[in-house]
Amino acid sequence: MEQFNRYAGLNPLFPRVAEFLASTDMASLKPGRHDILGDDLYVNIAEAKPKTQAEALIETHDCMIDIQVPITDAEQQGWTPREALPHSTYNPDTDMTLYEGQAQTYFELRPGQFTIFFPSDGHAPAITATTLRKAIFKVKA
Repeated sequence: MEQFNRYAGLNPLFPRVAEFLASTDMASLKPGRHDILGDDLYVNIAEAKPKTQAEALIETHDCMIDIQVPITDAEQQGWTPREALPHSTYNPDTDMTLYEGQAQTYFELRPGQFTIFFPSDGHAPAITATTLRKAIFKVKA
């Protein structure tokens, strides 16, 4: 997480994410949404239930960037470029398109690490054998 400042230039709201990370004990936040700059920047503290690669759906977002940070345990995440995904229906209420199937690439993400998923990134998060507590920053793209 101490390396997040390297990415601050990728989006004008990323410096605010860096400030929040530096000043907040993520483990002490209660589950749910915590506004930083209203609908433009907030963090969801989620408790993800166990799921396998086969159970994980791939998702994309049109309006928001995801910055995902596991808090309590490691998780596996999948990634596929959006252009390689089949057509699926976008839900504007959740800013989400869901896709079934396997991701092209899987990797492990541990506490203290983060991923950034832009609208061009299909991602299958929170693949874990245990209940996982994590932070998901939603940043206006």
